[in-house]
Amino acid sequence: MYSHTPQCISAALLFSALALAPITVANERPVTIACGAVGDELEQCEASVRNWEQLTGHSVTIVPLPDESNLRLDFYQSIMSAGSPELDVFQLDVVWAGLLGHDLIDLRPYLTAEDPEFFGGLITNNTTANGELIALPWFIDTGLLYYRRDLLDKYNQPLPETWEDLERIASHIMAQEQRGLSGNKLWGYVWQGDSYEGLTCDALEWFYSYTGSSFVEVDMSVSILQPGNIEILQRAAGWIGTISPPETIAHKEEDARAVFQAGDAVFMRNWPYAWGTAQRPDSAIRGLIGMAPLPRGPNGVSAATLGGWQLGVSQHSQNRALAIELVRYLVSEQEQKRRALAAGYNPSIPALYNDPQLMAEYPQFADLVEIFQGGVPRPATITGRGYPLVSRAIQRQVHRTLTGEQDAETALRNLNAQLSRLSHWYGQQPVN
Repeated sequence: MYSHTPQCISAALLFSALALAPITVANERPVTIACGAVGDELEQCEASVRNWEQLTGHSVTIVPLPDESNLRLDFYQSIMSAGSPELDVFQLDVVWAGLLGHDLIDLRPYLTAEDPEFFGGLITNNTTANGELIALPWFIDTGLLYYRRDLLDKYNQPLPETWEDLERIASHIMAQEQRGLSGNKLWGYVWQGDSYEGLTCDALEWFYSYTGSSFVEVDMSVSILQPGNIEILQRAAGWIGTISPPETIAHKEEDARAVFQAGDAVFMRNWPYAWGTAQRPDSAIRGLIGMAPLPRGPNGVSAATLGGWQLGVSQHSQNRALAIELVRYLVSEQEQKRRALAAGYNPSIPALYNDPQLMAEYPQFADLVEIFQGGVPRPATITGRGYPLVSRAIQRQVHRTLTGEQDAETALRNLNAQLSRLSHWYGQQPVN
């Protein structure tokens, strides 16, 4: 039967935990898999693992990961740089193919006609320059706008089409309602403002929705220093303490979700996983919310950062055959359908969006397909192994604006210079 080790971010802690992990099949080393713990992630990983164990008779050890993508990546890099065989299966962010591909096996030779067809963009993203498929898509994400349908109906307000609309509607409802369902202050908009990868995602959506800028373009030019980008960044800084809680500058996904799910916010930017947690029996907002595309700039388009998590197998695994079979099972059509029904995770398989049972349970899935197909990628493939530095530069400059340390124009001038240097250097380096 599966076991799991406590959350950890150091290789030493992982190795000591695995040394004590129970082995339930005689003389067999359990497959080890790293799983996240945001929302229902860990619970659903455990359920999937139990199903595979019952089907095959093999055992699995689960290693829970930190919530923050940055810490997960640091943890993985420490494991991989040591050439350790102690972790077989990695849960990988969509932006990590260029960073970690050299430590993951090519899964393409192990696929058969029984394996599903995935969204093409995810397969392209997970394919290295030499054609190796280093991960299989587990679920797909994009940024979404969650809203309190009951409050918009109560005050006869439409869905916001622009960021200005969102400000106006949020302010109007805050003035009328004042208190959330918990009795605390009702806020207009909660989102991810801490200095981490989530802020890069939010900022990409702001800038792309105003100017079409994605920080570093395909030709390695830097497109950030534009009047529209300055305008939306300064606007976002103005949300702090007005329509967004002062604590937003330290908020990650789960912090924003906690406020929204308690019934204390009108709007929330988050990933699709938050839908499932909001529908739990103990949720204050069960049956009261909706999902929509994020707002756009005055002359722009709605933008949603492409996200999602993949599963890859370590080059250093000493349990390679079982690890591959576990990955194939976890991304299978039947298991992705189960996860979708259980927790609202969005399948990485387009065919499942035509499944009658899924459509009956989640009719909003039909509206998400177009958003998924048009998700805006971060410049990870373009900048390759330089992406962590690119993202951290974005986080640092944007966060300093949100905290009031500098204005938006200063931030973007600094960021433009930093990204120009980084893109010049890493644009000349191979992705894998």
